[in-house]
Amino acid sequence: MEGTTGTIVAVVGPGADDVLASVDALDGVSALSLRGSEPSLAAHRISASGTPWVVHDADPLEHVASAWIELFEERATLGVLEAEIGDTLRQFERGDALMPDYYLVLEPDEAPEIWRHWWCGALGHRAPRRIVPVHAPEAERREQAARMLRSLPTSRPWPDPATWLPGLAMQIPDRVGLRDRDPE
Repeated sequence: MEGTTGTIVAVVGPGADDVLASVDALDGVSALSLRGSEPSLAAHRISASGTPWVVHDADPLEHVASAWIELFEERATLGVLEAEIGDTLRQFERGDALMPDYYLVLEPDEAPEIWRHWWCGALGHRAPRRIVPVHAPEAERREQAARMLRSLPTSRPWPDPATWLPGLAMQIPDRVGLRDRDPE
């Protein structure tokens, strides 16, 4: 499946629906509510968009993130994480999932600590400027997200997930990113 030529932004966290509604009114933006969709359907809808910006609420790493968190909370095994990583990598290879260019993470400080380690550590360590935290009171979140969309930082793209997802099990939540930082 060919990817869109637009910039793909995944919105995660509380209030994603409000953010999608607010950015949908912006020129050149397709806002797609895809949470819970099959990854291949989400990838198809994202790829079919002809706008410069595609903003959606489907995270292709959602199952990997959950398995990683459950592993460190001792609610899942290493095998579960490895299976989710393998499945996700196959989806990327087939074009049935697309890595967003950016993640807008809504209110990361309000998320459980281990989720903050996921967004700002395990995932953010790979391309720190591609994780954009949105800190704003609920009443201002929509406007803040729209402003941030207009001023996303430039940086190197995400490394190929096949180069780092297999080693994710060795990324300890409160230690990831503290050593061997990737140069930006």
